Amino acid sequence: MNRRLRRPSSETAVRGVVAALGILPVVSGVRGVLEGPEGAPGGGSTTPSVDSEYRFVNVFWLAVGPGLCWSMAAPRERATTTRILLGLAASGGVPRLMSWRAVGRPHPVFRAATALELIGVPAVLLWHRSVFGSDPQSA
Repeated sequence: MNRRLRRPSSETAVRGVVAALGILPVVSGVRGVLEGPEGAPGGGSTTPSVDSEYRFVNVFWLAVGPGLCWSMAAPRERATTTRILLGLAASGGVPRLMSWRAVGRPHPVFRAATALELIGVPAVLLWHRSVFGSDPQSA
């Protein structure tokens, strides 16, 4: 019997992409907290203050991931949470550009992260809105 592969629905696809976007900051956040700036691609030793701030900020990055995954358990009801967290992730691309201009071009991993934050995440936000609607409170 010839079985055709079933294409995932738009809802399933959005949920999968958002969940994947939730895994990235968990991995990055844990690594940032445990390894500090020396563990970052292209990173190295720095001042104690910069190391402290880097590890501290990674706790917030780490928090975004579980929030995104949690929001996908009930994507319509938790759409506002999803959009806030994705919006925060997207806004992180702006300080990356500021850093690029102030101190120079970062490691290719961070250039890719900047593109993901400024282009990919906003595209996912628009896709999420088109699939789950513009007014999640009325869902």
